[in-house]
Amino acid sequence: MCGIAGVITFKESENYLKNNLDKAINVLNKRGPDFQSSLKVNDNVLFAHARLSIIDVSDAAHQPMQSSCGRYTLVFNGEIFNYKALKKELLNFGEKFETNSDTEVLLKTYIRHKEKCLDKLNGFFAFAIYDSIEKNTFVARDRMGIKPLLFRKTEASFLFASEMKAIMAFDIPKKIDYNSVHEYFRYNYIPSPNSIFEDVKKLEPGHFLKIEDDGSCEIKQYYKIPNEEMNSKKYHFNNYELAQETLRNELEKSVQLRLVSDVPLGTFLSGGIDSSVITALAAKHKPNLNTFSVGFSDNAYFDETQYANLVAKMHKTNHTVFSLSNKDLYNNLNEILEYIDEPFADSSAIPVYILSKKTREKVTVSLSGDGADEMFGGYNKHFADWKIRQNGLSNKIVTSLNPLWETLPKSRNGKFSNIIRQLNRFAEGSKLSDADRYLQWCSISSTNYCKTLLKNKSEKSIIDNRNKKVKSIFTQNGDLNETLYSDMHQVLVNDMLTKVDSMSMANSLEVRTPFLDHNLVNFAFQLPPKFKVNKSGRKMILKDAFRKDLPEELYVRNKMGFEIPLLEWFRTDLNALIFDDLLEEKFIVSQGVFNFEVIKALKSKLFSNNPEDVHAQIWALIVFQTWWKKYMN
Repeated sequence: MCGIAGVITFKESENYLKNNLDKAINVLNKRGPDFQSSLKVNDNVLFAHARLSIIDVSDAAHQPMQSSCGRYTLVFNGEIFNYKALKKELLNFGEKFETNSDTEVLLKTYIRHKEKCLDKLNGFFAFAIYDSIEKNTFVARDRMGIKPLLFRKTEASFLFASEMKAIMAFDIPKKIDYNSVHEYFRYNYIPSPNSIFEDVKKLEPGHFLKIEDDGSCEIKQYYKIPNEEMNSKKYHFNNYELAQETLRNELEKSVQLRLVSDVPLGTFLSGGIDSSVITALAAKHKPNLNTFSVGFSDNAYFDETQYANLVAKMHKTNHTVFSLSNKDLYNNLNEILEYIDEPFADSSAIPVYILSKKTREKVTVSLSGDGADEMFGGYNKHFADWKIRQNGLSNKIVTSLNPLWETLPKSRNGKFSNIIRQLNRFAEGSKLSDADRYLQWCSISSTNYCKTLLKNKSEKSIIDNRNKKVKSIFTQNGDLNETLYSDMHQVLVNDMLTKVDSMSMANSLEVRTPFLDHNLVNFAFQLPPKFKVNKSGRKMILKDAFRKDLPEELYVRNKMGFEIPLLEWFRTDLNALIFDDLLEEKFIVSQGVFNFEVIKALKSKLFSNNPEDVHAQIWALIVFQTWWKKYMN
């Protein structure tokens, strides 16, 4: 796991960019604290790398790495988990190796197979390879988008990097894309391929680009999750027992591949089904496995450590629990806000950051359960979507009572008010098409709110096209797998994986995601949705496949999330930051981005008896304003 950056210039006027390469790689030092280096490949191509040593920690495996003939130069962020099998294949072709690294295997695999090498790789990655004979650069991102890659292409130059802060380190013009700002306040994140800046893009999952030294560039998709069976509803697996057995085998193979490491390794263990399954499988192949949980001493309702302890005891892991108070969460806010280099407002990043920080004190690599909810239907919205598709009597009753739900107080911060919020959301969603309901349930705020909040209006045609792209997956007579397929492209990539990558990398911790092995993902979308969500609940096939491996107590409890006490903070500790600094009238007016009357109404609602989701909206503003002050002033 590392950080990469590079610059290619097509005109001499862009030479100033080269002088900033070292600055760009230095700001990625938390991604790669062990070694940083840059290399002038030729007069117009420069690569740089910041290394977190995981496989072959010797100096010989440092990057940028060049082929023995000097023709090819590679910078690579990620891991190739099947590198030993690929190396064996290359040895059979007569290749010789100077290191034990997956980096050298990747380089030689590309040399032999060019772009087709991507079909052979099992891992997560973002990499760039320059060919000094063909005079082009090949840049690729992994199938699921676990590792990030941003780029800026103009007529005069091409920049790429692992993070936005490295792109900005090249001292580029920073022109805000207000269509992306609109989407940020709608979703809490900016969906790929767009970014906060007009001329900076994110290479999408399963895509590569090739850029020639004359500046011509093409982007191609090399992988997509197979959806032929999903669209036809002719699913390959109709035998539930066989499907469970296949799931067990595929997931165990994935976990085994992801246990390779030359540094200490463990697993996150929340006490939920997903991380518990990963832990159970990892413990089979790694005695005395290190496992890590966070508990919430001030929020007993959300504390799942008792379930994590049961799993740890059952599988004899070396378990560590980090007990966090609200003060611990609050004390880490500045570090988190400081690291964010593109507005991102999922507040669950806070406990992920602290878990990563604590875990890094003991290991360098951790496995997680990310991806299972999106593939197998683990969220409340998935069960609600399934119920709407059944069109039963209960749906009609809940929908008919929506005038009542609309009048009652709604908030995530109380049990009764949260139920009312969910009933209102369900009733509104039941009136919409599958595609429109999906967009609404992905959103934190409405489109109308975003339009009134922002002075710089988004362009309706652009927003409509972006919405159309998200909704294009849905067909007239589709099923729940369309919703899950959409989550893989929208929520998983732009929210969940972004959150885990940024918060773990802020602490120099590599997080591996066995559920996102492409073989397992391909299998998951060959399963009929009834195997995943039905009247018995969510993620049923995952639960049933591993029932013998987990304590029974995990099956007789509700899925828990964790609500950061934002509303409480905003009314107390963060009150001055909101009212006297970030959302203060004079600053808002001089900034010229927001309509202050909307901000004023939000601040007033903060202290009302019906705050609804105002805490999430204000948190999004705090993140944006902190980012603005750091990068735009």
